[in-house]
Order: sequence, then C-alpha cells, then structure tokens
Amino acid sequence: MIKVILPAFLILLTGFVSAADASPTAAVYHDPSPQRYELAKRASEIDPRTREHPEIDFLFAGKDGKVRDLEHATVDTRVAPQGKLVIWLMDHNAGLFERVASYGHHGIQVSYANRWFSGLSKETLNDGTSLGKIRLEAATGEDHSPLVSIPRPDGMMERALQFVKWLDKENPQGLWGQFLSSDGQGLQWEKVIMSGISHGSTTAARFAIHQKVGRVVMFSGPRDNTETWQGFPSATPSNRFFGFTHVLDGGWTGDHYCRSWQMLGLHQHGAIVNVDHTMPPFANTRRLITDSDVKNDPGRAHTTVVPGGSAGKDAAGGFIHEEVWRYLFNHPVDRTGSPVPLDPECEMNQRK
Repeated sequence: MIKVILPAFLILLTGFVSAADASPTAAVYHDPSPQRYELAKRASEIDPRTREHPEIDFLFAGKDGKVRDLEHATVDTRVAPQGKLVIWLMDHNAGLFERVASYGHHGIQVSYANRWFSGLSKETLNDGTSLGKIRLEAATGEDHSPLVSIPRPDGMMERALQFVKWLDKENPQGLWGQFLSSDGQGLQWEKVIMSGISHGSTTAARFAIHQKVGRVVMFSGPRDNTETWQGFPSATPSNRFFGFTHVLDGGWTGDHYCRSWQMLGLHQHGAIVNVDHTMPPFANTRRLITDSDVKNDPGRAHTTVVPGGSAGKDAAGGFIHEEVWRYLFNHPVDRTGSPVPLDPECEMNQRK
C-alpha cells in the first residue's frame, strides 16, 4: 500500500469545494487528521480470484517485471464530500486525481482486462459489432462476446467493487462504504462517475449505456467509429454524458467523436462549444472542444485534454483548462443547453 499525505496549501492550488457544493446525501468526514490520501494496491492481492489472461496480454506483470495490476485511489478529507465516486478506466493520472479529490469526489483507477484491443485483426476491428461486445464483457465480466472469455473477477465492475471494499477497511477515514450497496454485493452506480481517455472513454460510454450511472466524462472519445452501440437505448440519460477533445485529434478530424456524440444524443443539450473562446459554464453544453496550441501535433492533441505533460499552460505555468475539468466533473446534469440540429458535415456512415 502507498499512502501520501499532502500539505494543506495544495488545496489552494487544486481548488476547493465548499460544503454548499456537497450532495445532501453525502457522508460527513470525521477524520482526526484531515488530509488528502493516496492509496494503491495490486488487484491480485485484493482478490485471490483474479487471473492472468495471456491470450489478450493481460498479465499481472510485464516481461520487464513491471507491475501491471496496481490500482490507485484518492480522497481528500479536508474537502466537503460530494458523495461521488470517479472510476477512471485508463492508466493512473496523478494530476487528474488531484483535481478529482479537490472537487470533493472519491477516485479510483481500476486494473481490469482491457488489453485485448491490440490483438484484434483488422477485420474484427471494423466488422461493426465486435468492439462494443468485447468492451461490455471487459467492463461487466459477463459473456457478451465469443472472441474473449473474461470472468467476473477480472471485469471492471467486480474489480471496482473489491477495491472499494478494501479501501473501506484500509481507509475508514475516507468513508468509502457509502458507495457500496446495502448488501455489500455491488456498487451504488448512481453515485458513480465513469471516466477515461481514448480507449477508456469509449468503454466508459459503452458501459454507461448498459448500466445507469451518475455521470460519464469522456476525454478524446468515444471511438468505435464503425459500430452502432452508441445509438442503443441507454440506461444512462444523455444529459449525463460530457465530452472534451482537441480539434487536431485524429478522432475529431476523422469525425469519430462528433459521430459518437450525436449518436449518444448530446446535440439535444447544446451546440459544440470551443472552451478557449467561451467562459464557463460553456452554454451548459455536453460537447466541448479546444483549439489550444499543440505545435500541430495530433498525438499531443489527443492527450492535451487531461492534466499532464501535454496539457496546455499559460504564461505563468498554470494549466489553461482548469475550469473545463471542473465543469466536466461538477456541472449539474439537469442544467443543459438548448437542442440543436444534427451537424450535416459530421460523417455518420463510416463503413463505406
């Protein structure tokens, strides 16, 4: 386990959420030593039922010995809790987790069987149905695809549940138990914010169509541009989906994201808004873009939308999209922009 205690002044750098911002149903901390906690534990140590899946390159450690199944969590007991659990579906992003905690959210990054993508044939990648089915199996641990066999203990849902149970015992000050169902056999998904970037944001969206969640925050996604699952009847209402991408990202220039956003129904909640030319709350839209300077590099454009080395900075060295990140994770879901027509220039049929 890793535990890091940050000095109090860092709250001023990452933002503070007042008690007025907290959910009325959120638990109240009674931590004798309020602090931001960072915890980490291997999934294979939390749950002995976990297994490696070499057929999809899902291993507990790489050939170099580097651990692959380490999971991360954060909570800040100095900040009024909002009663929301962010589940991040890609590699741990320390900067993002700092902000999640500063907003009053709990955050976990889950290791689950998600390395199947690179092993698929070109035909499978573009057959129009396989990706969504595999994503759903990887997320739920249920049998949705004949191409993989991912049991429940290695799916995202069970990995997240077991991690929260471990956190509830290891870090009782963080009040992780508020996210468990009354019988302890599942999570309270209405309290969950699913999030990720690229591959992770696509799986977050696919899962949210299957399972109703509190919110979905999609960075540089969703992809799967030849599939139709984005238009399936959704368990999660469309006003709960939020997307953010750069205009030089290949997924944007290729119309992957605009297509997914429209199929998800996000045009019902406002026009596409450029955050670099619009003040918060960005017309209450669900579709955010940036044209910030990325040196004309599509690769950097893909990752500039999250905290990190590629993120845009101002002259003083601060991140330029702090208010965007705050909006994505905190804007009231019932406050939306006005519906707009579908964009006729967004190529919807990509299987030509």
